[in-house]
Amino acid sequence: MSNEIRVRIAPSPTGPLHIGTARTALFNWLFARKNGGIFVLRIEDTDLERSSPKFEEDIKDSLDWLNLEWDEFYRQSERLDIYKKHLQKLLDEDKAFWCYHSVEELETEKKEQMKKKEAPRHVCEHKFQVSSFKFQNKNGIIRLKVNENSTRTIHFNDIIRGTVEWQEKLIGDLSLAKDLDTPLYNFAVVVDDHETKISHVIRGEDHISNTPKQILIQEALGIKPLWYAHLPLILGPDRTKLSKRHGATAIGEYREDGYLTEALVNFMALLGWRPNKNPKSKIQNPNDQNKKPEDIYYIDELISSFDLKNVQKSPAVFDIKKLNWMSGYYIHQLPPEQFRAAIMPFIIKELGVNDIHPVKSAKGGVAKQQFNWVKDDYLDKIQHLMTERMEKLSDIKNFDYFFREPKYDRGLLNWPSYAKASADAKALADKQAGKKNMPGEDTKKALTLVKETLEPIDWEIFDKDYIRKKLDDLAKDKFNGDRGAVYWPLRVALTGKQGSPDPVDLLGVLPKEIILKRIEKAIIE
Repeated sequence: MSNEIRVRIAPSPTGPLHIGTARTALFNWLFARKNGGIFVLRIEDTDLERSSPKFEEDIKDSLDWLNLEWDEFYRQSERLDIYKKHLQKLLDEDKAFWCYHSVEELETEKKEQMKKKEAPRHVCEHKFQVSSFKFQNKNGIIRLKVNENSTRTIHFNDIIRGTVEWQEKLIGDLSLAKDLDTPLYNFAVVVDDHETKISHVIRGEDHISNTPKQILIQEALGIKPLWYAHLPLILGPDRTKLSKRHGATAIGEYREDGYLTEALVNFMALLGWRPNKNPKSKIQNPNDQNKKPEDIYYIDELISSFDLKNVQKSPAVFDIKKLNWMSGYYIHQLPPEQFRAAIMPFIIKELGVNDIHPVKSAKGGVAKQQFNWVKDDYLDKIQHLMTERMEKLSDIKNFDYFFREPKYDRGLLNWPSYAKASADAKALADKQAGKKNMPGEDTKKALTLVKETLEPIDWEIFDKDYIRKKLDDLAKDKFNGDRGAVYWPLRVALTGKQGSPDPVDLLGVLPKEIILKRIEKAIIE
């Protein structure tokens, strides 16, 4: 066997690429890149009824978005002649045979074995004398002859789990193919791994039971054994099978939802693995490396420190909260130019606006909301105010007030009846505000005074500390020092939300005319 490291990811195009397969692809890719090896993408599409070109494209697009570039590509449906050659070889050497038991017979046999609590297997009693069955017009399949009376234990050394053993007699006569043109999974996998010179098979632990079967096929074909590493399962936080309710979904959906590639790759890398020491990254980052949070690893760190021996045996836990935290961290680190490029599609998608032009209505005219006040550098000014509260790019919808006039229940403007209240009182205030839908007189007074305070200020020489002092003095002089009476209605008037960046920070980025217009609207409407 060559000393070259060659690994593969072999998804079936029967659905989109999900987090589990993507994690396996990442571990294979990291192993190849760490060791100067080859990463192979193999599409296992021999199931013609369930396979779809649409899903193959999704797999490729998702791997491409994750930056898991493959070095070689194969498609099983284009390799049928290769499988046929190896099948015929096994038949000619009397290592395989045609089995003509019907599906009904096999199902009955399986049920009987299950009743007896025996491992399901099929041992064909005619495997040494099946030629006469060819003339009974029965549909058959090709099976590997396995010694059902063997006392041998098949064992292989798993890089992660150590020695794994399996009794040969429990396997039965293996199904290899439906016919010479239709190979089945275990046979096609063995042939492909051999023909493409795969050295290491890194896959999920759900494939452990396939490994002894594939070893028997390798032996029949005269193929030297491979290295195996079976990755732990990924479970939800409740330790149940991972599903969409845990936040796990297709890679394309994470992309559509605005997770950054770097965040998802970092997150997946820690699903069952972590480095045994903290590597240092060569990637330039505005943050001091010593201040980088634990569990944040850049791609060069992942490559340099990746070792299969550090993969855990126990199941990994998928924590969507951790993914969201990581995603928020990476978004916050984006340089302005990269942030603009990343966020603009989501501004258009989530809000229907762009950074310069007014929105077109469905009928082709200009929509009511105009955005020509948004200048080229506007995103740079508001970036840090948004990213401090972002977990994914689609969260831009929570910052619509940076781009258009906010809509809100005007009762929310009231500070004393809302912000100071208990949870129950807040619920009651919300209900009452919804009914009367009007700000109180104190709120109108506060907003009027805020407007009068801001109007004479020159926005060209905006001084954050000066404006904060003016508003603090207003609260002290007119509202007995209650800053909330000033800042709460100002926040709501500008954003329409209970939670937002500091209102003074908002004053520093929104155009003065927009600020005064929103305050005026909150007063009079």
